[in-house]
Amino acid sequence: MIKPLIKWLALIGLAFFVSSCAKTESKVLHIQGQTMGTYYQVKYVLSANQQSKASLSIDALQAQIDQRLELVNDQMSTYRVDSELSRFNQAQESLIVSDATRYVVESSLTLFKQTDGAFDITVGPLVNLWGFGPDKKPNKVPSEQLIAAKRKMVGSQYLSVNANRLIKSIPELYLDLSSIAKGYGVDVIAEYLQQLGINSYLVDIGGELRVNGFKPANKQWTLAIERPVAGQNVQRLIHIGNNAIATSGDYRNYFESDGIRYSHTIDPKTGKPINHKLVSVTVINKSSMLADGLATAITVLGPEAGLLFAKKQQIPAFLLVKEGDDFIEYYTSEFEPYFLEEK
Repeated sequence: MIKPLIKWLALIGLAFFVSSCAKTESKVLHIQGQTMGTYYQVKYVLSANQQSKASLSIDALQAQIDQRLELVNDQMSTYRVDSELSRFNQAQESLIVSDATRYVVESSLTLFKQTDGAFDITVGPLVNLWGFGPDKKPNKVPSEQLIAAKRKMVGSQYLSVNANRLIKSIPELYLDLSSIAKGYGVDVIAEYLQQLGINSYLVDIGGELRVNGFKPANKQWTLAIERPVAGQNVQRLIHIGNNAIATSGDYRNYFESDGIRYSHTIDPKTGKPINHKLVSVTVINKSSMLADGLATAITVLGPEAGLLFAKKQQIPAFLLVKEGDDFIEYYTSEFEPYFLEEK
């Protein structure tokens, strides 16, 4: 009688152990949507206790995420005529804006100084002139006279911030935050998740990402740097830890005229699309907003000056330069630890 009883108790103990393990299993949930003219996706990991909270369900969380991204659009979109940014662009002298818009503009002015003007959020008139902004026009090369006229409207030196008031010293000044707002949106959602106690996540808005923690079974989030050719091609696999990553490239948004390819990335100093062999720049930073802005600035600077800037600033940066039919890698020593494999 003793052995069967022992076996029965052992089975009960085993069942309890299995049940307990099942209850402690974490789970990955996935949210997808549209924002800022592109897609977004959020993958987040919930513990067993968190899975029972209705406020952390996909539907509940998506509603809150959409609300926050809508607010960013209402503040910083140039496609919405009543956004804070659009109202400032229409103003003659100044406008009082939200803390969020002030923060992004001040950060942009810091990047403008840090990059010696390569990153400039006032380049909008030139972006629009070349047909890459909200006022899209037929793809054609503007005249030198038009470019010169628009360049007179460009320059962050004409922009200042006093408390929450944005001030322009020339009435034509026009701000465009498209090179930094997606990254800011990623940070907004990442910080919101952490406020909810969600410490393992991947937030992605149009290819600008921020990750934290681990997937179930302590697996790291594996990310890919794209090889800029047709099809799904991976140049490198990386683990970035608790960081953000952004990529800037000219291989998707461009037009051709008379056999010449014109990138959507405009050099503020020439008023024209960049004209060099640097096809993509990837930057890692704690902030997705800063990674976004720095990737754009390095792209504008070009392969030699961009790499030199990244090295001097100790920025984890990865550059792909097209040479003939090949893509040559250049990267700073700060980026090297994130590679998943040696090449």
